[in-house]
Amino acid sequence: MTTMTTPLLALHVGKVQPYTRAGSTSAIAKTPVSARLQVTPLGLLGDEQADLRVHGGPDKAVHHYPFDHYEAWREELGHPLLGAPGAFGENFSTLGWTEETVHFGDIVQAGTAVLQVSQGRQPCWKLNDRFGEPRMAGRLQASGRTGWYYRVIEPGAVAAGDTLRILERPYPQWPLSQLVQMLFHRTLDHALLESASELPLPPSWQKLIRHRLERNQVESWSKRLEGPSDA
Repeated sequence: MTTMTTPLLALHVGKVQPYTRAGSTSAIAKTPVSARLQVTPLGLLGDEQADLRVHGGPDKAVHHYPFDHYEAWREELGHPLLGAPGAFGENFSTLGWTEETVHFGDIVQAGTAVLQVSQGRQPCWKLNDRFGEPRMAGRLQASGRTGWYYRVIEPGAVAAGDTLRILERPYPQWPLSQLVQMLFHRTLDHALLESASELPLPPSWQKLIRHRLERNQVESWSKRLEGPSDA
């Protein structure tokens, strides 16, 4: 068992608003809150998701993005959004935890809530428009600096400044960085896919792995990374 802890640097929520392309909406532009928020099975009270087919839900209740990555992004992009946490639509911002150190399935105490690391992020085109960089989503996934999601094991409440604490690590052989490798780089490594298939991953990830193994083919990423045309 690990006693790894980190302070919650910032807590963000957002409302669904009209977005950049015709008919699109998003809640990616989240704002920091100082109040203690309830954590429900579907996420933080007051937080919203626009497209529930691909965002939100029990396996994507809370999004965590390390502030550790911002320096690298500032060097690459120099974008004004990168001056403070929240640029990537994250709910939780911390220093000290990254995809290298956090593992799939980690049980995390956050305030009085108990969460579980459920999956990595598969970035979408809304990041392209947010940063004014048409390849931003692709750059994010290629970098491995994707962040991750939690499901809620025990509802509770959390506030900025609370300590996040890893209570259990059931899969010590599966840092999130290895899942990122499987998803975006070692895409047809059958040994890695077979090993990942034994994890209690969300249904969409199980389906993805099964299809890669059965078809020896990687699914198309273009719709997710490029989004709808403005035409």
